[in-house]
Amino acid sequence: MENDLLQNTILELRRGVIVMAVLSQLEEAQYGYSLLKLLSDQGLNLDQGTLYPLLRRLESQGLLQSVWRLEEARPRRYYVISDAGREMLPRLKEEWSKIINMMDKMLERKIL
Repeated sequence: MENDLLQNTILELRRGVIVMAVLSQLEEAQYGYSLLKLLSDQGLNLDQGTLYPLLRRLESQGLLQSVWRLEEARPRRYYVISDAGREMLPRLKEEWSKIINMMDKMLERKIL
């Protein structure tokens, strides 16, 4: 039970950064699997059931653009950050830095 609670809490923490992580990796167009691998290589492991709905949502919000390309005899949908996404990403990074600094201060006080 305690392990389940820990895992669920960790998942909640990670959900908060997935959007920023995805936007940060789409300066160059990626298809779903290549993006999963790119994120995984940097330590963020996601499953397809998390990534693909997120990509569709970010596209519907105007933060990503996609295009179908025929490669290796099958079509693949490539995603790239949009102008709106490029505008939002620095703001997200700034807010993330503020959150990290705030939490560092809070946690530092609790430990001492």
